[in-house]
Amino acid sequence: MPKRTQSKPEPPDPSPALEILQFKIWLLGISPMIWRRVQVPASMTLRELHGVIQVVMGWEGIHLFQFTLRARRFSSLELAAQSPDVPLSELRLRSGMRFGYEYDLNGAWKHEVRLESRHEADPGRGYPICLDGDGSCPPEDCGGVPGFQARREAWAAPETSRDFAVLANFVDQLALKRSTGASIGAEEVDQVREALERLEVRQRWQGKPFSRKDVNGRLRNAEYLDLMHQQW
Repeated sequence: MPKRTQSKPEPPDPSPALEILQFKIWLLGISPMIWRRVQVPASMTLRELHGVIQVVMGWEGIHLFQFTLRARRFSSLELAAQSPDVPLSELRLRSGMRFGYEYDLNGAWKHEVRLESRHEADPGRGYPICLDGDGSCPPEDCGGVPGFQARREAWAAPETSRDFAVLANFVDQLALKRSTGASIGAEEVDQVREALERLEVRQRWQGKPFSRKDVNGRLRNAEYLDLMHQQW
């Protein structure tokens, strides 16, 4: 009787590689463009993507939001649209496809989101991740695009130049008075303090500067999981 040879067990099927989606997100109606490029797992939900957008753009998650995709709306519960708790993998997204994202529907910050590519995850990289971006995020509750543009233009207003002139004159006077032993008057100090306060306010109007390092630190700390829920 022939000897039975024991068949080798079949190796288990390798687990499917994690699919990654790369998006470019930008604010509409603002020039120069304010934009970010991110990579997220395809298993992520639209609600989680909302949280990621909040982190990478620099928003604070204090207002309602909605996505518009193929005439379907996915939004905060208060807006009576479809739930955003749907995985991106189920939305049949194609490379090059664009869809809308709105935040703070009163101020109407409208973003466009474009799927640039899809590929397998890099085993040495954590996700989500911000790859690139440019432009400062507008301050919350500044009146939407018109309000932000007006505030940003205030940095080039004549009043700003006058405040810088006050500071430059103070530095000159300080050097002169120190060489002669004269003292600085309280009125001069008050003028400088007031000029600095006005410049600080105008600087805040320019928005939050973008830092990829800071953004990715916040993503690694999973802050997007908090910001995907409205912060009251």
